[in-house]
Amino acid sequence: MTPLALYTAAGVGLFAVGLWGVVARGHLFWKVLGINVMGGGIFLILLAAPPRLDPAQADPVPQAMVLTGIVVAVAATAVALGMALRVAARTGLPFLEEDAGDPGSGGGADERGRE
Repeated sequence: MTPLALYTAAGVGLFAVGLWGVVARGHLFWKVLGINVMGGGIFLILLAAPPRLDPAQADPVPQAMVLTGIVVAVAATAVALGMALRVAARTGLPFLEEDAGDPGSGGGADERGRE
């Protein structure tokens, strides 16, 4: 197995673990962490994917894209964690409600009041 194939397989594995974390966990912190792990897998795939004329020399364009993606991911993580804290402060639970979008459920933001 070549190193590029190993990087690609590791990226796919990280993406799968992150997707499992997002789908299987209900806590908002674990969902944000799963999205970050998925992003790490995507970054590995982007670095391994471009065709190379010389395997010893890397392409600088995907490296620049990944570096920019890391900066954006850090900012998006800060926003997502801030939103998770806001949800926990307003509802008292670090989970999203199951029936929040269902108009016939009888629950929702209108009955609890707004700030």
